[in-house]
Amino acid sequence: MALFLIILMIAIIGADQAVKYWAATDLKPIGSMDFISVNGKKLVDLTYLENNGAIFGSMKGQRWFLIGFTSLVIIIGFVVLFKYMKRSKVLALAITLFLAGGIGNLIDRVRLSYVIDMFEFKFMNFAIFNVADISVTIAFVLLIIYAFFIDPKIEKANKIQPDTANKGGKK
Repeated sequence: MALFLIILMIAIIGADQAVKYWAATDLKPIGSMDFISVNGKKLVDLTYLENNGAIFGSMKGQRWFLIGFTSLVIIIGFVVLFKYMKRSKVLALAITLFLAGGIGNLIDRVRLSYVIDMFEFKFMNFAIFNVADISVTIAFVLLIIYAFFIDPKIEKANKIQPDTANKGGKK
C-alpha cells in the first residue's frame, strides 16, 4: 500500500507540474481558451492566472507565511499518514491526495512566488484552480466520508472486539 501511495503522490505532483508548465508556456500568451462546452454553452475554460494568495485569492502577498504554513501542514500530514496508514485505505488515500496537492502548490510558491491556476468554471462564479487544488478537494471529500461513515465503524469494531475476547475468559 505504501508503494502505491508514493507512486500516486509522485504521479499527481508530476501531472500538476506538467499542466502548470503547459499553462505557463502555451496558455499564458493567449490568456484563455475554450475547454469544455455542451451544446454551445461554455462549462469550463482554461484561463491562465498567477495566484499569489491562498484559496479564493485570500491572503494575497503573504508568500512566506503561505510557504511556512504549507510546509508545516505537509510535515504534519506525513506524520499522520505514517501513523494511520493501516487504519483505513480511504484515510491513507485522502492524506496522500492532500499531500500531493499541497506539495504541488508549494513547489510553485517556492519556485515562482505564486501558484499557476488554469481551470475556470464558466457556468458559475468560482475561483480558477489547478490540478493540485483538485487533489486537495478530492482529499477533503474523502476525509468527510471517512469521518462520517468509515471511522465510526472502525471505532465500533474496536470497542466490540475487546469485549468479545473477554467473554471467553481470555485476555
